[in-house]
Amino acid sequence: MTDRAIALRDEGRDIISLSVGEPDFPTPPHVVEAMVRALAEGDTRYTAVAGTAALRRASALHFERDLGLKVDPAQVLVSSGGKQSIFLALLATLNAGDDVLIPAPWWVSYPEIVRFAGANVVPIATDAQGGFRITPDQLAAAITPQTRWLLLNSPGNPTGATYSAQDLQALGEVLRAHPQVLVLSDDIYAPLRYSAGAHATLAVECPDLADRVLTVSGVSKSHAMTGLRIGVAAGPAWLIGAMGRLQSHVSGNASSISQAGAVAAFEGPQAFLLDWRDRFRARRDLCVGRINAIPGLFTPTPDGAFYCMIDAAPLMERFGDDEALAMHLLENGVAIVAASAFGGQHCGFSGFRISFAADEARLVEAISRIEKALHDGA
Repeated sequence: MTDRAIALRDEGRDIISLSVGEPDFPTPPHVVEAMVRALAEGDTRYTAVAGTAALRRASALHFERDLGLKVDPAQVLVSSGGKQSIFLALLATLNAGDDVLIPAPWWVSYPEIVRFAGANVVPIATDAQGGFRITPDQLAAAITPQTRWLLLNSPGNPTGATYSAQDLQALGEVLRAHPQVLVLSDDIYAPLRYSAGAHATLAVECPDLADRVLTVSGVSKSHAMTGLRIGVAAGPAWLIGAMGRLQSHVSGNASSISQAGAVAAFEGPQAFLLDWRDRFRARRDLCVGRINAIPGLFTPTPDGAFYCMIDAAPLMERFGDDEALAMHLLENGVAIVAASAFGGQHCGFSGFRISFAADEARLVEAISRIEKALHDGA
């Protein structure tokens, strides 16, 4: 898909990309200013592997203010992106033969990291009717003595699935009976929740389980800092220590300049996030309405993040599979991601994901192209 998109652009074709989960807003000025200032002051040396003291304090502030999770700065690890945080946690704890439970559809890197660590991926199928959330009964049925981790992503990529406090408390009841199971709570999209009520996270809703929960966050999605590669993780001291030791050999510290920017992101003005969220909500509603007006397509309304997971099952007789459908749409000027890339086959989901983190005019044009490509059979 990527190679073909590049080739089409080289031919002069206008390709609208709805495939990348990246806010189109500029990085906030106070964040940029903090990084410029750090450069000017020569802040270009190694930092502590686990992150600067300033960013670990700012991260603790973020976890408490935005997620309700009170942690000591010593319980925080700063990495080069949330993906690295997840990689470190799984690689530091998994052995061959261990099982990792992952709700499907899932973020593309989860199963690959598990397999890299030599462990087994155990899908738990979800569906749109259930809000793409796993149930306590499903969790109980999936856990075995070999289960080492459960991965939860709320709000989720690619579905926008969001777990309420009640959902998490019910899952916690199951987890209490299985003390060998660790939980990775990926909360990177926490600021992008569209329904009423506060964001819920497992370590807060089930504090007695906090000593086996790793909570992952960052600034990439919330503050439009994707390229600056800062992720932060909070968890029990033994796990944060193991992850830090591994990071010391993998990469050392995250960029000192990016860390200065992340301090400003967490400690600086936050009011603009409300405006960004309102704009994302409007884009979501635009996409949901227009997609659901196209015969053969259906998307539920996502409660968080900035993705629509689009069911195209009625079109599979024509295209064969969702990868062929994705390539067809690319040839007609829109880059999307097939549902099979997110493990859609494990829950009988055929279709594709779009990101609505793009300006409204491009979204309207992209969906018009999708409709034309499917209606005309071009």
